[in-house]
Amino acid sequence: MVGIDDVLNKLTTVIDPDLKKDIVSMGMIKDLELNSGNLKFTLELTTPACPFNEEIEQDVRKAIDQLDGIDNFDMKVTAKVTEGRSVSQDEFLKDVKNVIAVASGKGGVGKSTVALNLSLALAKTGAKVGLLDADIYGPSIPLMLGMKGTEMDVEMDQEKRKLVPPEYEGIKVVSFGFFAQTEHQAAIYRGPIISGIVKQFLVDTLWTDLDYLIVDLPPGTGDIPLTLAQTIPITGILVVTTPQEVASSVASKAIGMFDKLNVPMLGVVENMSYFECSKCNEKHYIFGKGGAEKISEKHNMPLLGTIPLNSGIMAGSDLGKPVMITQPDSPSAEAFTVAAKNIAAQCSIQHYKMKEEAEAEAKWDGLSPEERQKILDEFTLEELSTQVLPEHEEEDEVEMQNKTWAELKHEIQVAIIQHLFGKPKVQTTPTTS
Repeated sequence: MVGIDDVLNKLTTVIDPDLKKDIVSMGMIKDLELNSGNLKFTLELTTPACPFNEEIEQDVRKAIDQLDGIDNFDMKVTAKVTEGRSVSQDEFLKDVKNVIAVASGKGGVGKSTVALNLSLALAKTGAKVGLLDADIYGPSIPLMLGMKGTEMDVEMDQEKRKLVPPEYEGIKVVSFGFFAQTEHQAAIYRGPIISGIVKQFLVDTLWTDLDYLIVDLPPGTGDIPLTLAQTIPITGILVVTTPQEVASSVASKAIGMFDKLNVPMLGVVENMSYFECSKCNEKHYIFGKGGAEKISEKHNMPLLGTIPLNSGIMAGSDLGKPVMITQPDSPSAEAFTVAAKNIAAQCSIQHYKMKEEAEAEAKWDGLSPEERQKILDEFTLEELSTQVLPEHEEEDEVEMQNKTWAELKHEIQVAIIQHLFGKPKVQTTPTTS
């Protein structure tokens, strides 16, 4: 007679394609009941935007079908977004599970258009989304959403005045453009004032109960990205580029800055990737080909989406009617949906990376210097030469075994985590949603 242990053992054969772990160890099986051959449980995915939700559900049903003694099977599929950042260490945004900063090395790559449509794509999956237009010098989100002239309300929250973000199609929106007195008013401020404005938008806004807060950064590596990275824990950075060499090479500089700040990189999206002719159905690579792919390979980060060049995207932005709303079934909207689901998957991956780091820290700090030395002795020659002991200095190894986890260099922490849990695989990009 089949039992609960038999069911759970069978379900351990179902592997999440993104996280490379079985659904039982990840706690995705909830409220399991088995009575006289009647099986019932809830499959709780890590995000409603999971790119493999149908595949996982089918694999679960196939696994249960292989069990003898199950007469009736009732499965409910839900989703609960996981926290991809250290919310406990964030005194300002405790109700925001993930903060995704959208960056680019240079202007003109369509970063704001991508950030906006990704926000709408995530919201369409059922996720709770906020969008912060942090480009103080050139706020374009109000125009692109048809929200010019919108005013923000203020209300008291725990004896402090807070901004209340207006909503558009279910997403909460904040932009400096809401505060400009005239359409042509320029933001002529020095760096410290700009940083103060961004910080106020982060900490003095009612960002309540959000799964994802998308932050549209200004291009480049100036004060605003630094302020964001130093104010709150970030889930990761999404880099937007175009296929051109000039755009992808500058994007690498932005990636280098965030690497120095130890901010995770979620991946890269290539905008204006190609133009598909409606008459011949051929793809024409007007701005070249492979820019984002080069970034992906160079920095070992996933290519999360390729957005086609489409006049509808441009016209929709100018008219305040985003393509995700006006043409939800178009190839452009499908491309944004694919990218959004891949980004959500990367946030889930960050959640489990954080868990692994916490486990590695607890294990390392609980070991004696001699036990730590045993771990260091187990490193492969490649690990020793590329990450742990680049200069092969014995005194470095002696120092390491006497250091706590917090005292170790970030590169060494990464090497230890990879040694304990395996090297993470770069996610490939699904071609359809």
